[in-house]
Amino acid sequence: MIPRYNDLAANERTYLAWMRTALAMIAFGFLLERFDLILKTFAISLGKADLLHHLSPVGKVAGIVLVILGLLTLLLSTSRFITTARHIQSETTETYGIRSVLILGIIFILLAVFVLLYISKLIMVS
Repeated sequence: MIPRYNDLAANERTYLAWMRTALAMIAFGFLLERFDLILKTFAISLGKADLLHHLSPVGKVAGIVLVILGLLTLLLSTSRFITTARHIQSETTETYGIRSVLILGIIFILLAVFVLLYISKLIMVS
């Protein structure tokens, strides 16, 4: 039997949840970044090239920001997983650091603000 198996398994489940979240953010970023390309292609194929002037680069910027935030989440969650696994396997008593939780919280607050700004830009363009 692996010592502290339940704690290690819980740490791994948490890590995989963060990975899933980071990959979803990256995938959504790629989707937003490519969405402008799809809109431009549709405008050209429909013969409405004058609509291209109304398209703003917000989608491309939004996609890049989401990909960067997803990569940051991926890196921070990996660091947190490794650190927590070391703490679980060590024989010494460790204090729990809140720094990585605050950093990830700030990332998600920035993501929420960015999404709100992106939606408001879309509403203003429409």
